[in-house]
Amino acid sequence: MLITVYITNYNYGQYLSKAVDSVLNQSTTDFELIIIDDGSVDNSKEIIESYRSNKKVSIIYQQNKGLNATNNVALKASNGKYIMRLDADDYLEENAIEILSQKLESDPELGLVFPNYYLVNKDDFIISEEIRHDFDNEVQLFDQAAHGACTMIRADFLKQVGGYNENYTCQDGYELWVKFTLKFKISNVSKPLFYYRQHGANLTSNENRILDTRAQINSDYIAESGISTKSLIVIPVRGGEKDLAYRKIGNRNFISQKVGQALETVNHTEIIITSPDQNVYDALDVNLRNNDRVHFHLRGEDKARISQSLDGTIQEITELDWVQKIEFTNICVIAIEYPFLKSHKIDDAIHTLFLFGSDSLLSVLSDSSVFYVHKGDGLHPILERDQFTKLERDALYRHSGGITVVRRKAFDAKKKIINGMVGHMMIDKESSFGVFSEHDYQLALLIDSNQ
Repeated sequence: MLITVYITNYNYGQYLSKAVDSVLNQSTTDFELIIIDDGSVDNSKEIIESYRSNKKVSIIYQQNKGLNATNNVALKASNGKYIMRLDADDYLEENAIEILSQKLESDPELGLVFPNYYLVNKDDFIISEEIRHDFDNEVQLFDQAAHGACTMIRADFLKQVGGYNENYTCQDGYELWVKFTLKFKISNVSKPLFYYRQHGANLTSNENRILDTRAQINSDYIAESGISTKSLIVIPVRGGEKDLAYRKIGNRNFISQKVGQALETVNHTEIIITSPDQNVYDALDVNLRNNDRVHFHLRGEDKARISQSLDGTIQEITELDWVQKIEFTNICVIAIEYPFLKSHKIDDAIHTLFLFGSDSLLSVLSDSSVFYVHKGDGLHPILERDQFTKLERDALYRHSGGITVVRRKAFDAKKKIINGMVGHMMIDKESSFGVFSEHDYQLALLIDSNQ
């Protein structure tokens, strides 16, 4: 048997037949289909039983084991050289498994292969296309994981890494991605081969749960690897009596809150506030001023101007005698303007930098909007993005959340915070909220009062 496709289902009776039929109608016949129902209480069983007479179909009923445990059940039951999951609310192009299996057959060192895909709504209307770069010729940084479903995997390789880790309740695709990028060769097919349905019941609709699980996976793998991620955390503040640092949110001012966030990270060694305004340090809560890991660096007025980058300031800090004696592997700059930044996001940015081997890293949000610049004769689209439909446009990434990380060696070599291969970490919406105006500040107070 060449290919095992398994469908995981929990109360997706309204979509299930489309998913099953999209497998049974594939252009190749060298496959088996395992349908696994995880304790559905809708009409799923009736639909599943209608396929029992098909010799290609096996059926497994179980009770609420969850996705990763179900993935392992499928791996144990499979007979295929390659294995692929299809969620019960998604469906395949008719030649999907033939194209993916041919790619794996062409290279015995290839561990997994994944395609582009369409996003569709509950009525099968195509919303957009998820397009990836060519992994054989273009991609050097593997910090964008493949979708967990419709990724075809060499079953022997999956067994070698122990299958799926059942400690994680979601993000099976990401955990698998980390395992495989560290050990095996991966590739992709630049064609949309499946339809991923977006609706309110999706497991992947819970952004915070996904990102927090991803952060835990990163943390666990960094701990297992033994990589040192000790961080010098720098908090730049321009100062002045109207600076945001002195304004309060809840019972703490912004600078005290930001230092508190830094101290809650697991990776910090020392925390340095850099500002031309000595009063910023004096505004800290007493317990923070008395913390021997919190320091103040008097920054020159010339280096604090809006027109100046932080590169010169960071260089000056790293050249201080006492800083050079500190053991740290990276420099993490966190901006004061983000009051709701979660401390574990700072740790996750540092872990992501080292896990995927980039030189520097930014916390980001994706944005598929069309942006314009005024050139005197009116607005002009940036990157000619008006020439592409939303279906065709790649997402842009907007630096948000105020986290920038750079390896110490990379900074020492180039004297730039952002240099070399630049990685990214997706930030959650709450952590990405920034205060840059009085309106933002009032909104932040409202958000804080409702937490």
